[in-house]
Amino acid sequence: MRLISFTESSNTRIGLLQGDHIIDLSQVAPSLPSDMLSFLEAGDGAMLQAAKYTSASGHYSALDVVIEAPLARPPKILAIGLNYRAHAKESNMDIPKHPMVFTKQATSANGPYAPIHSPPETQMLDYEGELGVVIGKRCRRVSKQDANRVIAGFCVLNDVSVREWQFLATPPQFTMGKSWDTHNPFGPAIVTPDEVDPHNLMLRTFVNGDLRQKTSTSDLIFNCYDIIEFLTTAFTLEPGDVIATGTPSGVGISMQPQGTLKLGDVVKVEIDGLGFIENEVIAEPDTAAI
Repeated sequence: MRLISFTESSNTRIGLLQGDHIIDLSQVAPSLPSDMLSFLEAGDGAMLQAAKYTSASGHYSALDVVIEAPLARPPKILAIGLNYRAHAKESNMDIPKHPMVFTKQATSANGPYAPIHSPPETQMLDYEGELGVVIGKRCRRVSKQDANRVIAGFCVLNDVSVREWQFLATPPQFTMGKSWDTHNPFGPAIVTPDEVDPHNLMLRTFVNGDLRQKTSTSDLIFNCYDIIEFLTTAFTLEPGDVIATGTPSGVGISMQPQGTLKLGDVVKVEIDGLGFIENEVIAEPDTAAI
């Protein structure tokens, strides 16, 4: 299944993406929750019920609705650094012996086709195309062998980074540099584990059509199951948590000359079997709020 959140007639709900069409679960299965977090929290029963309608006729064209982030506010966004061998090399870092974990704030969640805001604090805004994992079950101390049982599905993700704050501030502000509003576009769908092998997918990142990253997820140092085993030794994962598994080589800051993002740039991240996300970089609007 390809589970999505979409807005039609100012009403946001969940559906199934079938090619270029959307099956509206609120019409074929009105007893199911209408938001993705509640749907995932409803567990296997909700998944099985939704799966009954994968062959139903589509209600809308994907072109006639707004495809939203699968989860508007994930409970947690966890990310892994230096998780591809070539990326560790281009960063002049040793291959890590354990996953390097950091967090992105939930308010960084952004739609798969929504703009990325470039704040005035940066001249070094960067892209990081990544495989995302969405957790489907509350779990703790999960073995690598059982980790596939707690995954709701996979998605495409861009771990947008403000490099000045991540690396150059004194002291470095890793969480701040990774957590600006809009700096976690992901989607377009949560693709259930029966549809793909997450460790044998080609990932590509383009900036204005220029190919910047191209790597197979088979090159992950720590795969999805390793990561879940490691994280759950310390804390509970919950339905709707999103894990960004790391980016391959080819990030803008490591290019010569540097290829970080400018206003008007369009970043496209695609992963075979999962689809693509595409986001334009725009100036951060006045978002001051009290």
